Formats: sequence, structure tokens, C-alpha cells
Amino acid sequence: MPPVVLEVKKAAMRTIDETAGPEGDRRGAPTSPGSRAAEAGVPTIPLPRESAQAAARTARPARAATAVPASASTGVADLLRGPVRPARVLMSIPAAVYLHVSNERGSDVVGVLTSDAARLPLGCVLFRRSNGRPLVALPDGAPAEVGGGRIVVGDLAVSAAAWWDPHPRLPTPRPALLPEGVRQLRNALYGEGVPHSAFTLPGLPAGPGGPLAALRGAVRRADLDAALRTAARLVGLGPGLTPAGDDVMAGTMAGLVLLGHPAAERFAAGVYALAAGRTTELSRALLRHAAAGRVSGEYAAVLHGLVGERPLGPAIGGLLATGCTSGRALALGLCTAIDLVDRTTRNR
Repeated sequence: MPPVVLEVKKAAMRTIDETAGPEGDRRGAPTSPGSRAAEAGVPTIPLPRESAQAAARTARPARAATAVPASASTGVADLLRGPVRPARVLMSIPAAVYLHVSNERGSDVVGVLTSDAARLPLGCVLFRRSNGRPLVALPDGAPAEVGGGRIVVGDLAVSAAAWWDPHPRLPTPRPALLPEGVRQLRNALYGEGVPHSAFTLPGLPAGPGGPLAALRGAVRRADLDAALRTAARLVGLGPGLTPAGDDVMAGTMAGLVLLGHPAAERFAAGVYALAAGRTTELSRALLRHAAAGRVSGEYAAVLHGLVGERPLGPAIGGLLATGCTSGRALALGLCTAIDLVDRTTRNR
């Protein structure tokens, strides 16, 4: 081999060796997970390089030729089927990417979710789990696009291959709930034999002067106006993208709407009005869906179980396991709605 060619080949080998993964790593750079998955024959969505992620804040998202199929909520059908609108990343985690979208109402939120994430009414659910790393890790504020039949964010394009309805179809507008099912839900939430007054949620003040105690008092009196005043103390209260106080109110609003409380629309409108400027964009969007009776798949499963249409135990377990506090807060809201509907009906 000529000396010049040999020197070029050695230089190329040094460059490869300096940027290798753990097997030949001199700088500690990990081998690309996508490369390992591709070698194993596992289908992957290409993840952007660090340089591409750094540029993502200012660059327009690429319109990928082939979109990944998803099952989309009809709650975001108008956004997906409408014109292409600019969006930005609110948050990206292994199981979900949430996008803020500008529209005629001012703004909205849509999520791209993996199949093992909570099935939110604003989500497009991929046919892949989070442990397969199907979602692109992008910084908050990175640009995206929603509309024209798909969502584009970074190197990922998603299209609706199927639709699901986040509004549970119950037997009647005012369905009768199984008394034993309601007891089962309460026991799972509060603990069997534990008084409701002992129930607490992380991030929410406990004790007789706290908002949960005030909400229980409003329920005992079947006083919807007092419950709405309590909402002013709960909306935006607690940590996270969906504060626990919001989840309690979302569970209550949706329960009142779906169980046919006569003042459900007024209550839901009042709570949603309180949310402006007081909570996160994601949480406010979920409150808007709750006001229309659109809920997560886990919440809907419990309702179907309470009317005897599916096994209740697994549904309760699925709801309570949602998030750190969200599932328990939503269940508390549902129990609150059940009590308000029961007391309103009984007092008539």
C-alpha cells in the first residue's frame, strides 16, 4: 500500500476511534441507542443529533415524508384536520411530548403519547411503548407544526391512522351507578374503614381549614356554589404540569357533566374561567376538555365499570396508578361529583 494512502487510512481510523461508544470510547460518548436498535432489527424513529437539538429552537420543523401512525382523540380532530399551524414544545418526556398550538381560540395543547402513557383526551397515542424510545427529545420551546392531517416536531411526524372518542358513552344521560361499585371506588381511594376527612393529597393543604375540607363541607350540604368557591382555592394549587387541585376539579367537572347534574354546565364554566392565568397551559387545556365531558381513557374505564359495562377493579387500579397524584386527584373529583349528583337527586 502506498505510504500516502496508508497515512490517510490511519488518520481516518483515529477519528473513528476518538468518537466511538463505550466499546472504544476515549471521550465517554455513548453509542447511539438508535444504532443498536437498528442493528437488532428493531424499527426506530431517528433521533436528532445534539447539534440538531440545539438548532431546533430557531429552525422550522422538517416535513418528514412518512408519518408514524397513531390513534388520535377526537378532542383534537379540529386541530389535526385544520390548516397547518405553528406550535412549540411545552415539555418532552419519554412517554409524551406536549405541544402548545396557536389557534382561533388563542391557544390549545395537543400531546403525542406512547401506548403506556395516560390516555389523555388531547392526545395522539402511538402504537409503541416508551421503553422503545419512540419520541424525540427536544428542548422546551422548540418549534413544531400541527395541522394538515399530522403533527411534525423535530424529526418526528405523526398522522391519525385511527380515532378514539374521549367522551364516554354511558347508558343514559343520568346513569344509575352500582352501589357496590361506588363503595369499591371509595375504599380503594380512601382506604377501607378510613374516614374521608383523613384523605390528603401531596401539595394540597390538609386539616379542617384546607380546601379539601371545604370541598367536603360543600358536598355534604349539596351546595354547588360553595363547591365553586372552593375551586377558587384549588385551581393551580400543587406542583407539576397538572397541579393536584386542578385534577380534583377536572374530575369533579367531568363527573357532573357525564352523570347529568342539572348545574354541571354552569359549574364547569365557572371553574374553567378561574383557570385563566392561574395554572399551566396543559392543565387549563385538560380542564376545558373536562368541561365538555372529555376525559382520559383511565377515568372513562372507571365510569364504565360503575355502570356495570366492564370489570371495575382493574379500571380503578389503572386510574389510581396514573401519574404521581393525578389519578388519585381525579378519583377524588369523581367521588365528589357522585356525591353532588346523589344529594341533588335526593333533595328534589
